[in-house]
Amino acid sequence: MIKTFFTLTRLQKSRILLGVDATLVPLAFGAALALQHADEHAFFTNLRDHWAYLPVLLMVAVLLSKQFGLSRVPLKDYQGDAILQAAVMACLLAGVSGALARLTRSDLSASFHIVFALSYLVLHFLSRQLLFKLVVAIYRRSPAITRVAIYGAGRTGMALAAELHDSDNVVAYAFLDDNATLTGMMLNGLPVQSGVRAAKVIAQYKINRVILAMPSVSVDKQSFLRKRLEALGVEVQTLPSFAQLHGGNALLSRLMPATPEALLARDPLDATLANGCGAYRGANVMITGAGGSIGLELCRQIIACRPARLVVFDVSELALYNADAEMRLLAEATGVEVVPVLGSVCDGTLVAQVLAQHQIDIVLHAAAYKHVPLVEQNPRVGFANNALGTAVLARAALDAGVARFVLVSSDKAVRPGNLMGASKRLAELIIQDLAVRAPRTIFSIVRFGNVLGSSGSVIPLFQEQIARGGPVTLTDEHVTRYFMTIQEASGLVLLAGSFAEGGEVFVLDMGRPVRVGALARRMISAAGYTVRDADNPAGDIEIVVTGLRPGEKLHEELMVRRGAQTTAHPKIIRVREDHLSEMEMAAALRDLRVAVDGGHDADVLEVVVRTVREYAPQNLPDGALQMQISRACNRVIHVAE
Repeated sequence: MIKTFFTLTRLQKSRILLGVDATLVPLAFGAALALQHADEHAFFTNLRDHWAYLPVLLMVAVLLSKQFGLSRVPLKDYQGDAILQAAVMACLLAGVSGALARLTRSDLSASFHIVFALSYLVLHFLSRQLLFKLVVAIYRRSPAITRVAIYGAGRTGMALAAELHDSDNVVAYAFLDDNATLTGMMLNGLPVQSGVRAAKVIAQYKINRVILAMPSVSVDKQSFLRKRLEALGVEVQTLPSFAQLHGGNALLSRLMPATPEALLARDPLDATLANGCGAYRGANVMITGAGGSIGLELCRQIIACRPARLVVFDVSELALYNADAEMRLLAEATGVEVVPVLGSVCDGTLVAQVLAQHQIDIVLHAAAYKHVPLVEQNPRVGFANNALGTAVLARAALDAGVARFVLVSSDKAVRPGNLMGASKRLAELIIQDLAVRAPRTIFSIVRFGNVLGSSGSVIPLFQEQIARGGPVTLTDEHVTRYFMTIQEASGLVLLAGSFAEGGEVFVLDMGRPVRVGALARRMISAAGYTVRDADNPAGDIEIVVTGLRPGEKLHEELMVRRGAQTTAHPKIIRVREDHLSEMEMAAALRDLRVAVDGGHDADVLEVVVRTVREYAPQNLPDGALQMQISRACNRVIHVAE
């Protein structure tokens, strides 16, 4: 029966509805007589005397249904105007029955024709509702139909729901939304349920796909929702912003994978990195920068490891509030104690108090300023946070007897071409120095490639530019980068930190670097657009090359020295990098503190050039920064001579 239903053509479905409209005439006529004559004998007498009206009324009903197009209205669209047309049709049928009664000098009262019209309208409405429920039941049982819930009841979600009304093989059943004020409402004929009830909605409507229609939500939040929904056994897709509707393009054609890793030219590795929980189970763990993209994902994965206590540490009040709220929600099922701490890693007194008060066993240090152009223009603040902050935190961890300390670093620390990379390399040197002299604390370093979907990465930037209709800005057609997902990056931290022995630098084998230009083209294609260039002048989105930014290199590296070693995990590589002596490191930190306290960028840069020997400034713009770096380099060369 189900197979037969799906093979019906639109014409066949229209004929079925036309037959229903005709069948309702004798039913409404009989109902009107029954309501007018409670006596059974009188009912049958009147039915026998007036049965000749029915053929005429049947023909009129068929003609009116065709004229108003009621037989062609899809069941899911039977509302508003369609109901009004059915009411007009019922009134006209009542008028015809009244005219027949006058011509035949019948004893039917005027109230009969009114009741007949009302009966026909009610039966018409009920028949359409009954048929719609029957069709929905058939759809639910059919594997050929995609049953969808839309996550996000905003403008994009509403536009998608309206478009799905015209789809034959995709049916929307409900909205999911985290806005509590919308829960229980009906929008576009669909109920709105809270996101926390996703499991119940999926089970109730047998949902097999959830579409994330929330373009304003951050990529890492979408990634978190995707993982939670996929765990419920549904496929997850995402939509770009409402702006992409301009030009008449259909939203359904804009559906794309909900995960940034789908854009990688390799298989994601996060599943293979998910076995590092042993070192964290039952431990007291502190994560700095917990409100950032990496820190937040680290918190999520740590919660799953069931530590005894999780201290979320961040300098941003808003970021900490959001991280704390999410962690408390996740911790309800695991019993993990979540402690939010607002402050800077540069505050030695606060850091020491937190480590002692909460008896921290493991520190994952993800707090850092990481945006290359910003640190390039603000070197004093960047080095105070990234380098001196790391020194303060690491020394406090050593004094407190913390068992493990993991520094989250960057591939930009390898032969750094910008000040952000130099600040991370200096932080690495600090950790390497302490690792040599730490009897109880195991210090290690994890280097990331570019993390897809993190704040400042190219994914959110390209998504925003594509949503605006372009152009997509590319610094250079030949730029390549190593890319990893937020899940891969966090898994690398946990796993590498669990088997570190002290002083190592861990990197993830991410295969060959990816051309950023190719990534941009894949994103444009995934959004349903084409690239506008010389070969395709009629394309949708243009790619504009803007030139390398100050401090930006064409190609990044993951290590300086050769001879990397394998580890217990086939995709994690251990590297032993050169480091400074204890006296050199102590002198560098002393000089950096003096320079930072003195408030002069030039003094900071001189310490950096002298300490981070691999630092090679790239693409410096004309101006004060170039002059300061040049003078710092010249002074260091002069002293060396």
